[in-house]
Order: sequence, then structure tokens, then C-alpha cells
Amino acid sequence: MESEPRHQGEERMRSGVEIVYRNDRISVYWEPKLCIHVGNCFRGLPEVFKPRNRPWVHVDAASPDEIARVVMTCPTGALHFERHDGGPQEPEPEETVILPQTDGPLYVRGRVVIEGPGGRLIRKDTRLALCRCGHSGNKPFCDGSHWRVRFSASGGAETDAEDSAVDDGF
Repeated sequence: MESEPRHQGEERMRSGVEIVYRNDRISVYWEPKLCIHVGNCFRGLPEVFKPRNRPWVHVDAASPDEIARVVMTCPTGALHFERHDGGPQEPEPEETVILPQTDGPLYVRGRVVIEGPGGRLIRKDTRLALCRCGHSGNKPFCDGSHWRVRFSASGGAETDAEDSAVDDGF
């Protein structure tokens, strides 16, 4: 297994990637600036994802199928993978879904393009966590500040619909 810092000018590197962990079967890309430590990775495959170790990703500790399955559960897009063994790459969802998290960010799944002023591309991804507390230092992305400021908001649409129905007197 190798790990390496980002190298400018390599087309195979995704924009913003800081570290790549690879072997001849799979590469795992980790972008720390997007990681809010949800923990799906280390709970899903603790023999591969060991946040207290350096390096913290051990791609030789499980099959590429297992690693790919767990990487796709990362809600922020901080983790991605590329298969080198002929296995399936991460699928691109056909529809886009926004999932508000109770007291937390908006998880976005789908074909997402975020542009800044003048159409400048900020990010193109299939999984993102967007700030909704207003305190992120990495806007529009969540950086976990909602925990620090004790942000409070309901989660999914069912909860919001129930809240608004009560507020409206229905």
C-alpha cells in the first residue's frame, strides 16, 4: 500500500484531494477538508479505516468490494475510490436527493455541481454535506461547526411537515 500527497497536474487526481491510499486493486481518495468525522468508514470497516493510526487507511486489509461499499457510505464526499481490478466504479445517481440531518447539515446525493460567482466551479460530486447552521469555515460545505454552536433544527421532511402543520393550526 502506498499513500501520497496531492500532486498538481496529474489528471487522475480529483480536484482538492489531499491524500491517496492505493494498492494495485483500489485507490481511496481522502479529502480532509470535507471530512466531518461522521464515522461511517471506521464503523463499517474498522480493519481498513483506523483514524488513530498513520496512515489511517489500510487498503490491503479488505477486498476492493468491501472498501468500495463502505466508502460510498461517506455522506460528505471526503472519501472516494477508484477501482484498478476491473470492479465497478462508484455509480452516479440518476436523481438528486437532499436529506436534512437533525441538528446538522444537508446531505446531498446525486449529480451535484456547485458554482460560485461568474460560474466558477466550486465542486462537482455525487455526495456532499452542505452547511445549514451558517457557521462553517468551509462554506458551502459543512465543517462540523453545528456541534460547536449547538445548532438545532429538525431532520427529514416528515418531521418538518408535522412541525409546520402544528404551527399553522391544521
